[in-house]
Amino acid sequence: MEAVYQADPLLVIGIFFLAYVVFSGASVPGALILTLAAGAIFGVSTGTLVVSFASAIGATLAFLGSRFLLHDAVQARFAERLRPINAGIARDGAFYLFSLRLVPVFPFFAVNLLMGLTPIRTWTYYWVSQLGMLLGTVVYVNAGTQLARIENLRDIASPGLLASFAALGLLPWLGKWIMAAIQRRRVYARWTKPKRFDLNLIVIGGGAAGLVSSLIAATVKAKVTLVEASKMGGDCLNYGCVPSKALIKSARIAEAMRHADTYGLETTEPRISFKTVMGRVHDVIAAVEPHDSVERYTGLGVDVVKGYARIVDPWTVEISREDGGVQRLTTRSIVIAAGAEPLIPDLPGLEGSGYVTSDTLWEHFAKLEEMPRRIVVLGGGPIGCELSQAFGRLGAEVTQVDRGGRLLPREDADVSALARAAIEASGVTVLTSHAALRVEVADEAKRLVAVCNGGEKSIAFDALIVAVGRKARLSGYGLEDLGIETQRTVITDDYLATIYPNIYAAGDVAGPYQFTHVAGHQAWFASVNALFGQFKRFKADYRVIPWTTFIDPEVARVGLNEQEAREKGVAHEVTIFPMHELDRAIADSATQGYVKVLTPPGRDRILGVTIVGEHAGELLAEYVLAMKHGLGLNKIMATIHTYPTMAEANKYAAGEWKKKHAPQGLLRLVEHYHDWRRG
Repeated sequence: MEAVYQADPLLVIGIFFLAYVVFSGASVPGALILTLAAGAIFGVSTGTLVVSFASAIGATLAFLGSRFLLHDAVQARFAERLRPINAGIARDGAFYLFSLRLVPVFPFFAVNLLMGLTPIRTWTYYWVSQLGMLLGTVVYVNAGTQLARIENLRDIASPGLLASFAALGLLPWLGKWIMAAIQRRRVYARWTKPKRFDLNLIVIGGGAAGLVSSLIAATVKAKVTLVEASKMGGDCLNYGCVPSKALIKSARIAEAMRHADTYGLETTEPRISFKTVMGRVHDVIAAVEPHDSVERYTGLGVDVVKGYARIVDPWTVEISREDGGVQRLTTRSIVIAAGAEPLIPDLPGLEGSGYVTSDTLWEHFAKLEEMPRRIVVLGGGPIGCELSQAFGRLGAEVTQVDRGGRLLPREDADVSALARAAIEASGVTVLTSHAALRVEVADEAKRLVAVCNGGEKSIAFDALIVAVGRKARLSGYGLEDLGIETQRTVITDDYLATIYPNIYAAGDVAGPYQFTHVAGHQAWFASVNALFGQFKRFKADYRVIPWTTFIDPEVARVGLNEQEAREKGVAHEVTIFPMHELDRAIADSATQGYVKVLTPPGRDRILGVTIVGEHAGELLAEYVLAMKHGLGLNKIMATIHTYPTMAEANKYAAGEWKKKHAPQGLLRLVEHYHDWRRG
């Protein structure tokens, strides 16, 4: 080949060029071999020149073939689904194609065929392909040049060959780095970056995500400022987890007094001072408050500023301070942890009804001498269920209204049914499939009007609690001016970064889960990526997310339930262990509920667990640990659990699975063996 090339180089180059164009244009695998061959025959310079143009022309021919044969038919059949893709290609098609060429996620022949189905222009496709494939062409042609020099085993360890192999390995990383640099240049084009920065990190919001983010930054000795406009601790401490659980505990004690005969004691109707109960709720908040206080975080090295933050540019935050001053700080990175707020439905008459939400009820009810006699709770999710049962047990006439067909719609139907029965047993009237129409207020009489099966139902109330969900806080701190994308939450990538690689979001404002423990979990990824992302970034991990609804009995879940497994088409089998068979549950008269485990057919790997019962949230932790670290039911069954405890339910559930998968053939052989041993 070398001799032929030396004798007539133009002929060899021409034949090779045409062969390369034909192979790539016909989408025949083998372009990689030809690229290496180009290096071996022509050397780096000529080989790169030949392959660069041949590959781009061949790719464009394949692109045109796909467009001619398939484009119109595919676009006509899938027009609705392809509309957003077409819009994205029209807006950023060249950039998308360049990224695919530079960092090949898909084989190039697949890119050629698929891009032919889109509206990208042919000339754009050609020049972007030639430019995008150039880096990879140089690296592979060089590798071919080095491979051609091998004449004996010693040549395998030559510096040139080793360097070419290293270049092949580094190619994807180099491509990603170039794409990241291009993307940064695009998004930051209209901004002027400061030469120096006041801080390493500014965190907006002092809830769970903000506190964890700022604490991590201070721990690794970064200079960090935390900005909070309201109360430190955010929703969980002041309006959610802490006060609601304090209220639930008081309500549970009241219910236990009514049913003391269950435990051989004299039943009594509790005398409830609502003001004292609400006073205890605020005492609990006050007891937890120092954990999240300004003083504590200042002592840990966080600069805490009370005020409203607005992002002026990707590196500048303006703070309207609580003391009336205005402060501007520059920072390397920003974490948005602004949290969420109650969702208020567009309901006629609601504004004049004096309604409260899960945020405002604590302050409002604390001012009352007596508990409202008639309470309507609008919403059938976890918040609505917890508040309905708690106020029902404290003696209010509670009506829970939800437009859905069942309570807790994200749980399995049997779980929803059990939850409804438990709430109704607490004295609550549950009205599902009732859509709220309006609120009527006349002569201090207040009514919620709902519709069910075409007929209206009027429900009188003294207090209306709106608990139909929560929405991310997306306005007021400059996202619109920066062009940061939002839908129901701040749009982030897998690393929790926004369109600006130095601005991150965590917690309820980022979604997809609105749990305090998930906010703290996300905060680790957001803060570590913000501070050290130039070295390595970590993808947020949502594989094992637990949650609990704190009604009585509690409902706790991690992973898939039956409902989700069916929707996603995941093959599964279900193992159930009922609490009424557990000794400790019998002793505690806490026999409601069960442990339900989903596994792949015939395997002990845990897909998901739902636990209904007393202390279900605590019992779930063992399964969360098992799923996180890939432990199956056999490992749980082989673990010693203290007797008698509720946690034994986990072991017995694993035992139920084992019974169903006992090796029957082996057991028959063992039975024969024992028969033989007896003579």
